[in-house]
Amino acid sequence: MSDPRIVPIVMPKWGLSMKEGTLTSWLVQPGKDIKAGEPILEVETDKIAGEFQSTDSGLLRRAVGIVGTTYPVKALLGVLAPPEVPDSAIDEYVAGFVMPVAGEDDEDSGPKYEWADTSLGKVRYAKRGESGDAVILIHGFGGDLDNWLFNIDALAEKNTVYALDLPGHGQSTKNLPNPSLNVLTKSVSEFMKEAGITSAHVVGHSMGGAIAMQLAADDPSKVKTMSLICSAGLGPEFGTYVSDYVAAEGRRDLKPVLEMLFADKSLVSRQLVDDVLKYKRLDGVEPALKALAEALFGGNKQHDLPVKAVANRAGDTQIIWGKEDQIIPVAHANNFPGAKVHVLESAGHMVFMEKANDVNALLKGHFGA
Repeated sequence: MSDPRIVPIVMPKWGLSMKEGTLTSWLVQPGKDIKAGEPILEVETDKIAGEFQSTDSGLLRRAVGIVGTTYPVKALLGVLAPPEVPDSAIDEYVAGFVMPVAGEDDEDSGPKYEWADTSLGKVRYAKRGESGDAVILIHGFGGDLDNWLFNIDALAEKNTVYALDLPGHGQSTKNLPNPSLNVLTKSVSEFMKEAGITSAHVVGHSMGGAIAMQLAADDPSKVKTMSLICSAGLGPEFGTYVSDYVAAEGRRDLKPVLEMLFADKSLVSRQLVDDVLKYKRLDGVEPALKALAEALFGGNKQHDLPVKAVANRAGDTQIIWGKEDQIIPVAHANNFPGAKVHVLESAGHMVFMEKANDVNALLKGHFGA
């Protein structure tokens, strides 16, 4: 029987589809006291790369994972243990470590995705956590619920978190007979009713931020707080991203468009480009995106500015932006007078992926406040 004071560090699972990851660097060395929540290593998946935060505090006694090596989810990467635990016990633990198999815990044995019926059709969503307030994560144009792979589990530590595919996106219905901000907002409202959510902290990215504000304007009681990340709906200025995204037909066209989303262009992997192309080629996606792009962002301008209708919600609203955003001007972060504003360095439009640890901390603090 192993010493109960020994705590393993294992390859994390980011998102429902992640099976393995490559250890690209250790950010700490053996002999360092680590605090829970501290970034300790970097992992690259077929989707994106990111820092992994330790879930436990303790002394790093052994770095087992080898940089440059690909490991399955839950493989042993390191060991935490107090100094009084002998090296022989650490050696025994490492040698005898058995990687848990899929299905041994509730997360893996439960349903991967769930579905809600709306007037437009079925909406796919993922749910994490069973305690605290509800949190709803709303992605942007062309995105899906997997955009939140670095956030959903961290936020579910003290909350019940839902991430959904908007109609026209991901695996949700492609039916958008009247594409508009109001229709997308209605679909979120109907999703909440179907899922039994009466009120939630609503987190919206880009187009999702405009939806969050419109939801708060239409039905204030459904929105406890708003967190708007590089949000649409705060000003008319807009870049060419949406029109370029819709027009891109192949990898050569699409890759530079996706690179506009990040400060670190290397995060746009070949797999990411291929996944987006695969989505764009699904039946019904092209007409849905074209119609939605024209209705919301035609002429590379934002046509809906719901911020005007929620000016009274400044006290429970925070705005998070990546300073190097190329999609929506960072100056729009100041277009919601009275809201708390956080502009993060070395991050672009996908700041919640590039600076996941910082954004997760800001979100948790806002929910708690």
